[in-house]
Amino acid sequence: MRSRIMRRPKSRKETDKSSPYFRAGAIALVFIVIGYQTALFVNRAAILRIEALRDSPDTVYIYQGLPSEGTNGHDSYAPAERPDKAGRQEPRSAGQIQEVRREAQHSPAVQKVREQTRKVESFRFNPNTASVEELIRLGLSPKQAAAIESYRSKGGRFARKSDFQASYVVSDSLYRRLEKYIDIPLLDINKADSAAFDALPGIGPYFASRMVSFRSRLGGYSCKEQLMDIYNFSSERYEGLQDLISCSRPKPYPLWRLGADSLRLHPYIDNYQAARAIVLLRDNTPRDSLKISLIEKAGILSEEQYAKLSRCVIEEP
Repeated sequence: MRSRIMRRPKSRKETDKSSPYFRAGAIALVFIVIGYQTALFVNRAAILRIEALRDSPDTVYIYQGLPSEGTNGHDSYAPAERPDKAGRQEPRSAGQIQEVRREAQHSPAVQKVREQTRKVESFRFNPNTASVEELIRLGLSPKQAAAIESYRSKGGRFARKSDFQASYVVSDSLYRRLEKYIDIPLLDINKADSAAFDALPGIGPYFASRMVSFRSRLGGYSCKEQLMDIYNFSSERYEGLQDLISCSRPKPYPLWRLGADSLRLHPYIDNYQAARAIVLLRDNTPRDSLKISLIEKAGILSEEQYAKLSRCVIEEP
């Protein structure tokens, strides 16, 4: 007897799912959802486009007049200057138009999108002088850049790269990316003023003043280590700043041309008798035979004084 396989009749629900009407409805629903999401995106993009068109450009150049001389404070402005034949703008002076470059203001909607989509750049910068705009380009948020600007405006300074890393607004990941681009110039001790010296670690107004006056007596530092020849300027103090300073070549000291009254002011000569002896040595020695080693042979200076003087850049006789 042939067996028969009894099949369970399809339920109404299964029949409805397999019907062409159900499939068509499902496909239509998918297209409706996609279309709705696309419409939202296009609408949002259109709004931002309108905001952007209504907004100012990224960078604006504002031309503001500087009062002309003799106007007694009244508004009198000279027309904008024309470029020369080489295309260069001549320097502006009183009474001319001053060009000021500023970041334009944007609506909140556009500014939010700009912050979310802004490109992060990497370039060499000095954290002591980089503008807020440049800090933002480097990856800091506007609030972080403003915090650094506020710190600098109150007298804060980044002496080393590690100082920038220690700033509470600079994350470890940001510092790792920017470390090789940080460029803090060394302080040239032959060009710095007392304020610049005062900003160095371990140097207050007293030593800043002494560093300037000692440089004047020397005629210019010949090497960084001469700072330790300043009274009470310890080697520990020097070690705390030696990696932050440089020493350009000074103008050679005119040892063989100065009179005794001037020579005695040099910190490594420092008395009239020694200065007068150098003048007598100079006057009684042929010019082409004058050498600083003659001062040592003549016993005019102590060994310590001569060793220090020999480090100085001396003008040829």
